[in-house]
Amino acid sequence: MRLRELVRGDLPALNTWRNDREVIDGLGAPFKFVGPEVDANWFTSYVNSRDRNVRLAIIDEDEEFVGCAYLLDISWVHRAAEFAIMIGAKDRWGRGLGRKAIGAALSHAFDDLQLNRVWLHVNHSNARALHLYESVGFRREGTLRNAVFKNGQYWDVEVMAILAGEHATANGR
Repeated sequence: MRLRELVRGDLPALNTWRNDREVIDGLGAPFKFVGPEVDANWFTSYVNSRDRNVRLAIIDEDEEFVGCAYLLDISWVHRAAEFAIMIGAKDRWGRGLGRKAIGAALSHAFDDLQLNRVWLHVNHSNARALHLYESVGFRREGTLRNAVFKNGQYWDVEVMAILAGEHATANGR
């Protein structure tokens, strides 16, 4: 598994994933149909905001694009960013790619970008994601009550974060 910057050629696969309810159900955002032109504009917006956003493609051992990992809204003053991840290729689910991609993205955030804090939001109902994030060193910082309306109901959202020193300790540095 390796990471690389997302490129325009990744958009067809990304658009397919963003239109798959099963993929989106695991994420914080509600499902809505996304046309290819919307993703093209989204990508152009990303290219114009690279100074504060890092959008990475997750490439598996077969050199296939299988998902994305993002560091968003980077604050260079506070040395912090929001993290998001999606494994869109459902046939790759349950193979440990998410864990590896999170580790690689955090190493990039802390070692290369010199960030101090990476945080995320995760639906309280997503027990697998909560366990995964905790197992790589994220800590729960609080609960946003009824923060997301998805699939006809409100859901609590957990705020989690990891600091550079915690990541270094977890990785034997």
